[in-house]
Amino acid sequence: MAKATGRPDHPVRAIAYTRVSTGKQAESGLGLTDQIETIEAAVARRGWQLLDHAEDAGISGKTVAKRPALAAALARLDRGEADVLVAAKLDRLTRSVSDLAGLLDRAARHGWAVVVLDVDVDSTTPAGEMVATMVGAAAQYERRLIAARTAAAHRVRRDRGERAGQAPLLPGDVRAHIAAEAAAGRSLRSIAAQLNAEGVPTARGGRWHASTVAHVVRSVALDRELASSAT
Repeated sequence: MAKATGRPDHPVRAIAYTRVSTGKQAESGLGLTDQIETIEAAVARRGWQLLDHAEDAGISGKTVAKRPALAAALARLDRGEADVLVAAKLDRLTRSVSDLAGLLDRAARHGWAVVVLDVDVDSTTPAGEMVATMVGAAAQYERRLIAARTAAAHRVRRDRGERAGQAPLLPGDVRAHIAAEAAAGRSLRSIAAQLNAEGVPTARGGRWHASTVAHVVRSVALDRELASSAT
């Protein structure tokens, strides 16, 4: 795990990150002032240098990837322009265990650190390393739970004779034609080439590939299986 040790010619350089999730909060500044004051106090106690303040105002916390200020801060950290990212509260940085685990892994790979003050996540300390390891394990557990719940829901739908996934978007005649061509022994690649030559769009309007054709063939087979089990 990365250690925010700074360099001989400067102290540890920190970037503060704050966020509010509604436009109204962003206009009033409600919450942002408290967050930055908390961060400033923590940085001062550690003897670090507060290099910059990245603020995402009026932006949802659902995903890390869709926040421009955070993305810019992470890029600077990756380039070695700063040493540690500091957030006052975990829910301001992320509400996803998987996202937090991803941030900690990114920090370790690029040699910077993450500090979240309200939950004692601090990858600059041995205790923080332990917390980060626990977060990674929790993220893996969360992913497995989601996968298990999804698989169970699919099984229930199949038992009821219902389609487990999204309903087909392609016209029925196109799906039937593809299935028939595949059943006749034509290769997936040649079927895709024919569909592209005839200007037949995919369900999302793109070009056909062998993998796209294979998906349709599997989908038609599933429909037939469900129809058979329902009779």
